[in-house]
Amino acid sequence: MVFYNENNILIRNMTDQDVKIICEEEIKQGWEGVSESKYLKRLKDQKDGKAVSIVAEYYGNAAGYNNIYINSERGAFANQGYCEIVDFGVLVKYRNQGIGSKLMDIAEQIASGYSDTVYLGVGLHEGYGIAQRMYVKRGYVPDGSGVWYGSAKCVPYESYGNDDDLNLYFSKTLKPK
Repeated sequence: MVFYNENNILIRNMTDQDVKIICEEEIKQGWEGVSESKYLKRLKDQKDGKAVSIVAEYYGNAAGYNNIYINSERGAFANQGYCEIVDFGVLVKYRNQGIGSKLMDIAEQIASGYSDTVYLGVGLHEGYGIAQRMYVKRGYVPDGSGVWYGSAKCVPYESYGNDDDLNLYFSKTLKPK
């Protein structure tokens, strides 16, 4: 399904063919821990009706992706009927072209068809700095539950690694379709 097609940006459902391309590009840009299994899980969840996985093409090249989980079972708003945005990314060579903003627009539009609130977890290390600022500019606010590591809230005064599993959850109220 095509969700958007203007200004050299096409946003559509993710396919099997996208997985290899995205992983190869992430490895080229030096991202650690890249694995096709993460994207194959997103595709399975899409097939099973748990998620909508989208890809942005820029001039015909896979440039970014986003996943919207319907009634997510994890995180600060688990099992409350809210959508969660998971694994949002734009390849470095395609940044500053409006791709990320359009992916988020479409993700929020999809989410608004299911609930009036969308949420996401954002990493705390500097690699997430651009995303942190973008979410705040888009109206996302911290949910108040504190810092999470993986699928659990962090225990105050305990030690945790500052890796991709250390997150703060944000939410945004959406206008229904």
